[in-house]
Amino acid sequence: MTLGVLAVLGMAFTMFAGFWTDWLWYRSVNYSSVFTTTLWTKIGLFFVFGLLMALAVGFNIWLAHRLRPPLSAMSMEQQNLDRYRMGIAPYKKWLLFGITALVGLIAGASASGQWRTWLMWVNGVPFGEKDPQFKLDVAFYAFDLPWYRFLLGFGFAAAILSVIAAALTHYLYGGLRVTSPGARATAAATGHLSVLIGIFVALKAVAYWLDRYGLAVKSSDFRATDNWTGLRYVDANAYLPAKTILFCIAVICALLFFATIWRRTWQLPVIGFGLMVLSAILIGGLYPAIVQKFQVQPNEQAKEAPYVEKNLEATRKAYGIDGTKVTDYSGTSKTEDKSTLRDDVPSTASIRIMDPNIVSPTFQQLQQIRNYYAFPNNLDVDRYAKDGKDQDTVIGLRELNLAGIPKKNWINNHFRYTHGYGVVAAEGTSADAQGRPNFTESDLPSEGDLGTYEQRIYYGEKTTTYSIVGGPQKEIDYSDDNGEKTTSYKGDSGVSLSNPVNRAAYAVAFGEPQILYSGAIGDGSRVLYNRTPKERVEAVAPWLTIDGDAYPAVVDGRIQWIVDAYTTTNGYPYSSRTTLGDTTADSLTATNDNRAVVAQQNQVNYIRNSVKATVDAYTGKVKLFQWDTEDPVLKTWMKAFPDTVEPKSDISKSLMDHLRYPQDLFKVQRELLTRYHVKDATTFLSGSEVWQVPDDPTNRSGSAVPPYYLSMKMPDQKAQAFSLTTTFTPNGRDNLSAFMAVDAEAGTGDYGKIRILKLPTNTTVNGPKQVQSQFNSQEDIAESIRLLRGGDSEVEYGNLLTVPLDGGLLYVEPVYVRGGGLKYPLLRKVLVTYGGQTAFENTLDEALNKVFGADGPVTEPPDEGDTTTPPPASDNPTVQQALEDAQKAFDAGQEALKKNDWEAYGKAQKDLEDALRRAEDAQAEASRAGGSGGGESKPSGKPSGSPSPKPSS
Repeated sequence: MTLGVLAVLGMAFTMFAGFWTDWLWYRSVNYSSVFTTTLWTKIGLFFVFGLLMALAVGFNIWLAHRLRPPLSAMSMEQQNLDRYRMGIAPYKKWLLFGITALVGLIAGASASGQWRTWLMWVNGVPFGEKDPQFKLDVAFYAFDLPWYRFLLGFGFAAAILSVIAAALTHYLYGGLRVTSPGARATAAATGHLSVLIGIFVALKAVAYWLDRYGLAVKSSDFRATDNWTGLRYVDANAYLPAKTILFCIAVICALLFFATIWRRTWQLPVIGFGLMVLSAILIGGLYPAIVQKFQVQPNEQAKEAPYVEKNLEATRKAYGIDGTKVTDYSGTSKTEDKSTLRDDVPSTASIRIMDPNIVSPTFQQLQQIRNYYAFPNNLDVDRYAKDGKDQDTVIGLRELNLAGIPKKNWINNHFRYTHGYGVVAAEGTSADAQGRPNFTESDLPSEGDLGTYEQRIYYGEKTTTYSIVGGPQKEIDYSDDNGEKTTSYKGDSGVSLSNPVNRAAYAVAFGEPQILYSGAIGDGSRVLYNRTPKERVEAVAPWLTIDGDAYPAVVDGRIQWIVDAYTTTNGYPYSSRTTLGDTTADSLTATNDNRAVVAQQNQVNYIRNSVKATVDAYTGKVKLFQWDTEDPVLKTWMKAFPDTVEPKSDISKSLMDHLRYPQDLFKVQRELLTRYHVKDATTFLSGSEVWQVPDDPTNRSGSAVPPYYLSMKMPDQKAQAFSLTTTFTPNGRDNLSAFMAVDAEAGTGDYGKIRILKLPTNTTVNGPKQVQSQFNSQEDIAESIRLLRGGDSEVEYGNLLTVPLDGGLLYVEPVYVRGGGLKYPLLRKVLVTYGGQTAFENTLDEALNKVFGADGPVTEPPDEGDTTTPPPASDNPTVQQALEDAQKAFDAGQEALKKNDWEAYGKAQKDLEDALRRAEDAQAEASRAGGSGGGESKPSGKPSGSPSPKPSS
């Protein structure tokens, strides 16, 4: 008995601990109203619908028992049932209570999961837009219809369970007989069951009526697109009248069942029910198939066009792409002298050669400082002012990395190593002579262009465990030449552990009994958990879908994580659906799960970036700001959870400078625009203008190319704007079909404006995969890359950026090398192509100069028959001399490697590349001159008898 009582108390306290710690956490972040509103809504739904289900089933069991015949027929069947009747007689009340309690618990638990549906229905705000078929406000489909469907489903469940329970009770007490002589059912049982079946049929009539409206949000596979939503010709002209007819038949059938109370016969209701089933097959299934086969298919374009136009308009509006500006773009430059375009490049784009998805290991190696710090796998791109001008900046935080602490134990893991330290940032458009980032904020503590700010990082993307701070145990702050510095957390974040009840609750919740008795916990101790930015925003706003990429910014002397959040619905009439998990996947999410969208509803057909959220890296404070002031879905949630979202006017200027257009919304929109960039039904139905997002050509993931942030100028813009860009190719082909950019700089008049440059279909312009293939197949570039891969070096291609320039397209791709003993990438080369000209040079400027011929007039080869005397050999460096210089440079590099002299090695590598280039130039000039200047065979690009040079980090 004692053990049983202790077990019950233990289970009760475990349940209490989960509830209590949740309440304490929400109170600590000042969002206790979210917890209480959600909790009371769930409790209310649980009890209301659990009680309704229990009453429905219990009442029908009681009524069936009450209507039992006074005497049972004398038959073998009834004699066998007598034993069961006698066996349960003493426990009838308990059995009734147990059955009703069980169905009530199940129904209540199911209903409590509908708290979002209830809150949206009771707080719904009109959209101010009507659907084209029924002329109802969109709010009916988004907020009302889901709740009505839930009620209908609950009603069906209650009716079916009641019929089953009543039938079993009638059978047990002789009201229904299977083998006994005489009537198979008593009049009372017949009337009771007829009413229940009549209720079921009446609910079916309601279902037919709601199905009429459901056609406006019904998805189907249709021609050029999957998940095409809304009525088509067959829906409007066959299914819609069929549902109306079936509604009428179901109402009549239900009345026939109700009439059985007086008629005491099943004949008419059974005939009516059979008629309803037959009608459902003929009218609801066969008739629409005939209409589709003989009316639609012979003239599909004309029949479907009006409905496709409704779908086009609704889809473009629901995803915010109705304002997309599509402009024809030639794809080829009309300027004959390309050298004149060289000066236009800097004003057209600030070309970023630091790829944030490549250089994280370089940040790690050069700025980690201590093993217990780490940077995220993918860094972020932001804008910071320098000399009064914004520049694209690659930024990352030096976060805590528990895997790197010197000695792991409970105290070190949770008390001493508690936070990261400092921001590291680098110019996005340049690198130093060794190919390393040009840091604008670096070292420990961090110093640079960002000024003074709170550098401690208690909340970050890599902070996934709990820490206990502020008590008697000091924390390691950072280390410098004078040793370790310690600190104690001064923020008010987290939950106090001074209360023994709190300590016990967290000991149970975390499975850490030491929390209950450890001497490292005392006055002022606080536990910090739920520490990743996305996790915190999702917890305080469980109605929001969270963007996969939270990014840090230094704002007003503090590090703030910025998180984009979306409101969505699956009930926008005529708007086609998309699956967020699939649509937002790309080559980055394929290798990094932390970048995946956190979706409350994976299938949606309406989305808005309605909220911008911030999470303070020191205090963990979460703020939600209303971004889309017109979004009715957000207004609905703000009614349900008042005072949780702050007005847009509260966003400070310094924070506004770092807000940007979110990537996941952009990826959803670009996927929709592969089909919905067209505005006429004829083109849409033909499928001739369907595009696709190309696979990322710079890696082997086989996933879509990610969008890239870049400060650039589109043809109709007067100045550069921070933008998010992508490319499109024709469906099933690799040439370029369009280039898309959205103005990503918040606080500007054009923020969110989508521009598409549409290339002609009668000419071929190389797409990303073809450009990458061209890079890899060009003989001199392939040879240089082979040399870069020498030894144990690895070549990594950075982001392939596309920039519209003078009617043509400029492609730029940084190339990194991991070599030597230090396995981190350094920028070694830059690939550039424009107008058929390709360059592979050490720097971006050199590559641009070569592509545009801006470094001097291009020497043309002599015409056939030209007898001009070639320049003497003494005026041209010979191939042999260049190869000798290359050999010397290679030997010098090997010597520097042995001494670990990286500066000397870097100089030797540069000399080697210069010598190889001179050898190639000399060979080319010798060929043009007819063999003079040293007629050696074409150099291999590698000193003879030597191993491949091994560029190092």
